[in-house]
Amino acid sequence: MEARKAYNNRAVKCFRFTEGTVDRIETGWLFAFYGPLLTGRQRELLSLYCEEDLSFSEIAAQEGISRQGACDSVHRAARQLEAYEAQLGLLARYRRLTQGLREGLEALRDAPGEQAQRAREILTRLLSQEEE
Repeated sequence: MEARKAYNNRAVKCFRFTEGTVDRIETGWLFAFYGPLLTGRQRELLSLYCEEDLSFSEIAAQEGISRQGACDSVHRAARQLEAYEAQLGLLARYRRLTQGLREGLEALRDAPGEQAQRAREILTRLLSQEEE
């Protein structure tokens, strides 16, 4: 997944995200929000897939199941997470709020005054808490 591009006559590393990588990242976000709602087994398999970055074959070998069983279980759990998001929308709300905080901070970047400085500090603190 790593590629090299020439930039000013030198090689530069860049990463190409495949559709599968983007799906895995999105599943990881959903898992962070809704993971506790899954069964213990689903949490375990999704943790291996999203957090440990194991392939289906590696999960199968580690858990003593078939590759197809690992694939089916992970996809079933991911669909369950997507259903939770469709019903509750917590991840979408989090993203909107975080984006709003960033936009507010950007709007205040060059604003003069003590109140603007205080607002920048509050927004910066809120953003840093969200990233923890």
